[in-house]
Amino acid sequence: MAREFQRGHKAKISDLTAGTDLYVGVQIAAPGLSFDISCFGLDADERLSDDRYFVFFNQPKSPEESIQLLGTQAGDTESFRVTLDKIPPQIQKLSFTATIDGAGQMSQVGPGYIRIVAGGEEVARYAFSGSEFSTERAVMLGDFYLKDVWRFAAVGQGFDGGLEALLRNFGGEVAEEETPAAAPQPQQPQAGAAPGFAPPAQATAPPAFGAPAGAPAPAPA
Repeated sequence: MAREFQRGHKAKISDLTAGTDLYVGVQIAAPGLSFDISCFGLDADERLSDDRYFVFFNQPKSPEESIQLLGTQAGDTESFRVTLDKIPPQIQKLSFTATIDGAGQMSQVGPGYIRIVAGGEEVARYAFSGSEFSTERAVMLGDFYLKDVWRFAAVGQGFDGGLEALLRNFGGEVAEEETPAAAPQPQQPQAGAAPGFAPPAQATAPPAFGAPAGAPAPAPA
């Protein structure tokens, strides 16, 4: 059964699973709102010193593919594959965040969660709801951080401002807006040519690291 986390709780990832090839799923929704779910790869000063480690819809993987955006999977709004033993030494923290795309505030969201799946089994879950927030437009959901070993922290911290403000908070630079004709398109795998790490769209079983398809959520602790 998955270990249930409360806001502020922390644990060594090795106490949750012996695996290092992890699936991170996020579920967040609110009527009429859409969300950008991202992962910031930060240095020892908790800064985004290398923009290539800002993994989001327009940059779906880090250079060595230690962090990969997988898209919607098995009931999760967004998901990531994190391979801990591929993360370069300058990256000391992964911060998983959700921001509202457009107007709205985090108090409007329904029950949501961030969860860790290893070997097809959910090993950790931090659940949250809009009642924990007010007018914030972003939330820092959870962190993987290196403190002698990799650990997980359930954060649940609201943040005023959207994705650009969050990017600046971590020391990143916001790219200048392009004209609509020149706007880059999100990098998406071509239909029928999904990358090998991604769960096949119609697979009967998820990959070993992935979320258990159709598995019921664990009962609250």
